[in-house]
Amino acid sequence: MDSKRLLLLCLIQGLIFSTSYCASLDYYTAGVVEFRQSILGLDAWSENLEAYVEIINSENASATDIIVFPESTLNALGSTTFVPNPEDNINPCLNGSHYEEFLVTLSCAARNVSKYIVINLTEKQKCEDTPDDPRPCASNGLNIFNTNVVFDRQGVVVSRYRKVHLYAESKNLTYLPELVTFETDFGVTFGQFICFDILFYTPAHQLIVEQGITDFVYPTMWFSQLPFLTAVQIQQGWAYAQNVNLLAAGASRPSVGSTGSGIFHGRQGTLTSVMKHDIGERAIYVAQVPKITRRSRRALQDTRQLPASTDFYMMRDALEIYETQLLQLDVGSNGSSTGHICQDSFCCNYDLVWRPQEGPVAQNAKYYSYRVGVYDGVRKDQNVDSNYIRNCGLFACLGERIEECGLLPEEGVSPQSPVIFTRLAIKVTYPESRHFLLIPDTLLDNLMPLEPNQFEWSQTTKESYQHEVHFALAESHELGNLLTFAVYGNYYDNDCTFGMGTEAEQLACGYKGNSSPLRSLGPWLIAMPLILLGLTLSR
Repeated sequence: MDSKRLLLLCLIQGLIFSTSYCASLDYYTAGVVEFRQSILGLDAWSENLEAYVEIINSENASATDIIVFPESTLNALGSTTFVPNPEDNINPCLNGSHYEEFLVTLSCAARNVSKYIVINLTEKQKCEDTPDDPRPCASNGLNIFNTNVVFDRQGVVVSRYRKVHLYAESKNLTYLPELVTFETDFGVTFGQFICFDILFYTPAHQLIVEQGITDFVYPTMWFSQLPFLTAVQIQQGWAYAQNVNLLAAGASRPSVGSTGSGIFHGRQGTLTSVMKHDIGERAIYVAQVPKITRRSRRALQDTRQLPASTDFYMMRDALEIYETQLLQLDVGSNGSSTGHICQDSFCCNYDLVWRPQEGPVAQNAKYYSYRVGVYDGVRKDQNVDSNYIRNCGLFACLGERIEECGLLPEEGVSPQSPVIFTRLAIKVTYPESRHFLLIPDTLLDNLMPLEPNQFEWSQTTKESYQHEVHFALAESHELGNLLTFAVYGNYYDNDCTFGMGTEAEQLACGYKGNSSPLRSLGPWLIAMPLILLGLTLSR
């Protein structure tokens, strides 16, 4: 039977054999929702719910097997609900007396359209239901969680996940972090996490390492931060580095910095994505997602949108703690820069070549400047969990001072790069660690990342517990609208990192022999960067 007939059978509700046919397809169809929530009034959830149901029943959603809604766009603290334990196999649509109206309604919506529906909500739970938790309970006897809920095609709650890494939220953490997956009738097992969780080992990375999960649902209300952590930039980079399918659904309110949704197919790149630049939207983005196999190679659909305006609030990384060098660019001239930059013993080599922009130079034109920067240390925002990073890359600035880097231009100002980069290459040696993730981290001035066919990435293991990363612009590719080109090294808690700690600690982590050759590498790199570049970056 051909794939079109199989798909038709999968879409016909009620067929007793549809599950096995759906599982035999080499792809599934997913939808992620970019959603601007109503936030006014105690009954804002009612208006949000109505819009959710409209999207679920829309023509654009008709072909989907699974729909993912974003974080914190349904209800708030004033309208919390209990959520069934998935082990109890409860269908709120058929037995909803214990649950709030919106949970019942969405259960029925999933049942009516016969689709898997993933929502995020504010959940309440009686403290007495967790007798193993020794922590004191609130005076009202309730825990409040940031929670994902998954309905199957019949409206049954088949999965529930509570966010591990809160982002300055007035909500509870579970006593023990949760690792949550759910199986589908189309032959894919999904892991799940929420927003800020993506920057930590537990649960996102841990599900890949310990359970081999290849597909993830990811509700988020991400607050983008230049130059390394805008929404689609980190979504695509994470999916690429892990080589997994990621279904990311983002809240849509650009005026406070929140937007960014997409469907990403591992090393093959973006299937569909969006970064809104105006008032936000309520829309579903749909793609056929190839199931992860060794032979999976399917053409990509690119529906990325260019900015319509600059009505976008952007957070900024603390770039002052980076070691940086200003790149000397002469408007109207060819040029190149080859060198290295270090912070303590962590060093990075770069090789850059550029040519001038085409056409006459406009009078009083506003141009970006660029810096190369490196950082080895803790990344911490106020009142949130911290992680350890080792970053190196090139990023754009609105002026020559470091304080002018990582900023969007003011409304009505449209700076451009004074040059077109014809070569961008970074070479970094990273230490082995118990858990770490090295991510290609790129951004263009439309707030979208480069796609995998536009860059070259290699990560090879060297002797003495070191990893060599070579990250470069693809041959014959040029860039004149660059904001970021970097390697983002996420070391999570930096436990058991080679070259860190005492000899005894290194041995306990399994590192044999000299525990500090990495630290001795820094001076050598400083003395020999041109030789290294000649051997590894020349073409």
